[in-house]
This record gives sequence, structure tokens and C-alpha cells, in this order.
Amino acid sequence: MRPELRVGVVDSGHAVEHTRSVIGGQCFRLSDDGLDLLPLSVDLLGHGSAVCEAILSHAPDVHLLVAQVFDERGVTSPLQIAAALHWLGEQDVRVVNLSLGVRQDRPILRDAVAELIEAGVLICASSPARGEPVFPASYPGVVRVTGDARCGEGEWSWLDSPQADFGAAVKVAGRSGASLGCAAFCGRLAALLAERPELSNVQLIEVMRERAAFQGIERKVSL
Repeated sequence: MRPELRVGVVDSGHAVEHTRSVIGGQCFRLSDDGLDLLPLSVDLLGHGSAVCEAILSHAPDVHLLVAQVFDERGVTSPLQIAAALHWLGEQDVRVVNLSLGVRQDRPILRDAVAELIEAGVLICASSPARGEPVFPASYPGVVRVTGDARCGEGEWSWLDSPQADFGAAVKVAGRSGASLGCAAFCGRLAALLAERPELSNVQLIEVMRERAAFQGIERKVSL
């Protein structure tokens, strides 16, 4: 019997139809005193629901732990994300999907990421295809993923660029962008891990690189 595979999702929640796959959840909300820990609420933003769908469409048997850090405006903070990561570490997750990014490099977030990576958790975080770096994607040891329009359903690319390590199909449930590319890639990675749980993080990334549909960034040809 294969061991249970737990995947952490830090986002805006999940849809009702994903309830069967969600084995735990926690909401992290800013308050006047710092941070309130609350039960999960309805995903008013819909982003987390799309992310969960992207993961489960490729790895339907994984168990999700959902950390809710966004409000209905799509706003979060390094404090909330860091608290979510600490909580997920306590839930024994194997993989964490972070289809989000903040501009601020904060020690509290950097330390939370480093703690999970040291514990052997594989973290995938979205990174924009262009522009300034975001966090936690830019922290050491994090797998940086963006959207790649070349990729069809179930495909991904090995970019190895200053912006990202991998790219993946960008459209999921009517939404698109780097965050959905990250979730799609995370789902494929989780599917591989469910199939071959003995693989180390280094081996997982190597297999994903070998199986990529595209190698390198897309080159534009000028005529």
C-alpha cells in the first residue's frame, strides 16, 4: 500500500467539490493583535479553488491541506504566508504549492521557507515570466514555476532561466497566468511522487526536467 501523500496549498481556500480531498484547513487573518487563526471560510476569490482543481486534475488521490491567507480582495502578507507554512510543516506535508508572490523579502518568510526545505518538503512557487523577483519563489531551494504558452494540457517545460526553473500550461478553469502554471506543474510533480514515493527531491526535479516537453525559453525569431 502506497503511503499517504499530503500536499499543502497556501491560497484563498477551496471549492465545495474539493472537500473530499481536503483533510485539514486553517485560515490566517491579520488582526489588530497580529494574527487570528480561524476555520476555513468560503473561497470568495476563487483563485484557491482553481489552484486546487489544477493540482487534483493531475493527482486526484493526493490529500490537500489548505491554508487560507487571501481575503476577497486577493491581498495577503509575509506574516500570513509564514504562519501558513509553519502550520503546514506541522501537518507533515510532502509538497507545498504557493501560487502567489510578494515583493518584500522578509526574514519571517525566508526563515519559514528555509525550515520546510530543511525538513525535506518540496516547495513550488509561482514566478512572473518578466519583471522584478518575487518571494518566496526567489528563496534558495524553492522550485520557481511560471506559465508557458507553448505547453498544452499536462505538459511542462524546463526553462532554467533567471525568472523560473519550469513552466507549465497556463489556463485552468477559465483562469490563466504563472500562478496556474505553478499549480499545474505541482499537480504533475505530485502525481510522479505518488507513483514513485521513494524519489528524493533532487531525483524528482531531475525526472521532471527529463520529461519536459520543451527545453529552454522560447526564442523569438525576427524576420
